[in-house]
Amino acid sequence: MKHLVLSVLALVAIILSSCSDRPVVPAQVPAVIQAFVKQNFPNQTISYAERDLEWFWYKYDVVLADGTEIIFDTDNEWDKIDCHMTAVPAALVPAPIATYCKTNFPGVVITKVDKEFGGYDVELANDMELKFNKQGALMSMDD
Repeated sequence: MKHLVLSVLALVAIILSSCSDRPVVPAQVPAVIQAFVKQNFPNQTISYAERDLEWFWYKYDVVLADGTEIIFDTDNEWDKIDCHMTAVPAALVPAPIATYCKTNFPGVVITKVDKEFGGYDVELANDMELKFNKQGALMSMDD
């Protein structure tokens, strides 16, 4: 029994030690992520990337030359886009969210979109934080 407990603890230690961020050369980022950047941020290049291992899956954290940060999930789909003070490309914002923001905050750009369980967190250039459900209906607002 003592050996089983020690074996389990050793296995947990090995798994936990493998759960870390590892920088990767931008050229080694998966092709689908490189294509996403090229299509949606055509004037930018990947300046830094890291592969983040979490238990049994991984994600990529990518920083573009202008400082934009994009997190990709294990399926290499974007999970979070933070453009800081510039606009998130319109094609990446779900249409109902873009329409709501354009109607209620004219002239204010969306600077961050984060996919969350059950919906989206959105930040605007005026520091407003909006939460939408998956259908794009506003759930809450914070300034």
